[in-house]
Amino acid sequence: MTPLQKLAGLAVLILLLMAGAAGVTWQVQDWRMGKQLSEQLSAQSAAHQGQLDAITNEAWRQQKAEQDRRLSIEQQLATQDQQHSKELSDAQRNQARLRDQLATADVRLSVLIEDSASGCNVPTTPGAVGVVHAARRAQLDPAHAQRIVAITDDGDNAIIALRACQAYVRAIAR
Repeated sequence: MTPLQKLAGLAVLILLLMAGAAGVTWQVQDWRMGKQLSEQLSAQSAAHQGQLDAITNEAWRQQKAEQDRRLSIEQQLATQDQQHSKELSDAQRNQARLRDQLATADVRLSVLIEDSASGCNVPTTPGAVGVVHAARRAQLDPAHAQRIVAITDDGDNAIIALRACQAYVRAIAR
C-alpha cells in the first residue's frame, strides 16, 4: 500500500469513526431527551391527576350539599303535609258535627230580614246579648241549611288545599 492509499484509508477510518461517534451522540442525546420528556409527562400527568381529583372532590361536595338541601325540603314538606292534613281533618270533623246538629235540630240557621221601613237594624234600646241586633230573623229549612253547609264545606276544603299548595310552592322556591 502506498502512503497515499494509507492516508486515504486513514481518512475514511476517521470519517467512519466520526460518523459512529455522531450516531452514538445522537443516541445518547435521544435517551437523555427521552428521559426528560418522560419526566415532564410524568409531572404533567401528576398535575392533571391532581386537577381531576380537585374537580371530583368539588363535584362530590356540591352533590352532597344538593342532597342535604333536598332532604331538608322533603322533611319540611312532610311536616307541612301533616299540618295541612290535620287542618283538613279538623275542619271536616267540625263540618260533620255542624251537619249533625242541623239534622237533629240542635242548631238552626237563620237569616236577617232587613226592616226596609226604618232602614236601620240596630235596636234603639239595649236588648238581649248577641252579635246581631236585627229586629227580625227567618229560620231556614233544614234541607236548605244542609246545602249551605255543604257549600261552605267545599269552600273550607278549597282554602285549606290552597294554603297547602302555597306552602309547597314557597318551600320549593327557596
